Amino acid sequence: MRQLIVDLNAVAHNLGAIRERVHGAKVMAVVKADAYGHGMIPVAKRLEQEGVDYFGVADLGEAVELRQAGISTPILAWLHAADEDFRRATEFNVEVGINSEAQLNTALTTAAVQGKPLRLHLKVDTGLNRNGASVDEWPGLVSAAKSAAETGHVVIAGVFSHLSSTSTTDDAQQIVRFEMATSLARVMGLEFEMRHLTASDGTFNYPHAAYEMVRIGIALYGLSPFSDNRAADYDLIPAMTVKSEVVHVKRVPDNTPVGYGYEHRTVGESSLALVPIGYAEGLPRNASPRAKVKINGRTYRISSRIAMDQFVVDVGDDDVKIGDEVLIFGNPAAGAPSADELANAARSINYEIVTRMGGRLERSYLGEAGGS
Repeated sequence: MRQLIVDLNAVAHNLGAIRERVHGAKVMAVVKADAYGHGMIPVAKRLEQEGVDYFGVADLGEAVELRQAGISTPILAWLHAADEDFRRATEFNVEVGINSEAQLNTALTTAAVQGKPLRLHLKVDTGLNRNGASVDEWPGLVSAAKSAAETGHVVIAGVFSHLSSTSTTDDAQQIVRFEMATSLARVMGLEFEMRHLTASDGTFNYPHAAYEMVRIGIALYGLSPFSDNRAADYDLIPAMTVKSEVVHVKRVPDNTPVGYGYEHRTVGESSLALVPIGYAEGLPRNASPRAKVKINGRTYRISSRIAMDQFVVDVGDDDVKIGDEVLIFGNPAAGAPSADELANAARSINYEIVTRMGGRLERSYLGEAGGS
């Protein structure tokens, strides 16, 4: 009675749409956080079948999970524990992001002890002021990385950064800083294979900054990284559909209060339909009473507060019965409400909506690798 369906054919299609935009640059599929709620292993297996160039994850735990599932495509992990020793990276052939000389030294020591070269990507902070070496720290990290590479224990595979997506002006400044940082690294004699800066939004907005690789997260799952809901403009197909069913219907008189806080009262005699999905499944509580769902092809506003397990829809005099399908969100081209609409109702973003969906939702996949 609670379903989450992921269309892996849509994910594969979205990869193709991205490839057409980047003109030969490699594509890193970002599958962190369980592939933004879509299921890391099924997504990765299908994308590996499609020949994706890289996978990106936040930490080594996610990377190891991919390797243990049989994924052989290169993987980059970029967020590490304070006491990370990188043994898992060498054991499972995972490339790691490096943000400081101290982290570099730890990686070098581990690689030397393990006797396996470790591939590193150096991160420079170009203005997001989150992870990465600052502009002042960058020359020291480059110098140390050059010396480390000369030992043969590490290979500098790439240099990367991340845009803030604040404005085109701010992003342009970051692009300039990134190019200055990579140029300085080369002037200092550091050899590296690739540069990567843009995620989904930057890849769409700044094709000149694709360099040798782009990192694609939300667009891979068919959602626009922009707030104005333009996914279809980029030939993206939303991959996730969440639906439920009506489990109870009752006829009530005029002015009947509904749900916690009595935030809705019926206008005239009306029917109330109960839907068994709530914030335990990731449906945002603060999306009520603005969120809308579809029942029998008609759009209805959620009438009650979204509770842990359920919500109520006032369907008026419409013929709604127990067992009727309720579309929470999915592909607007197929007539479903969109994740963007739910995000707007919750005053959030589509990234959060899809990533948080889970709980008691029964998952199924269309187009699994090796399947139909």
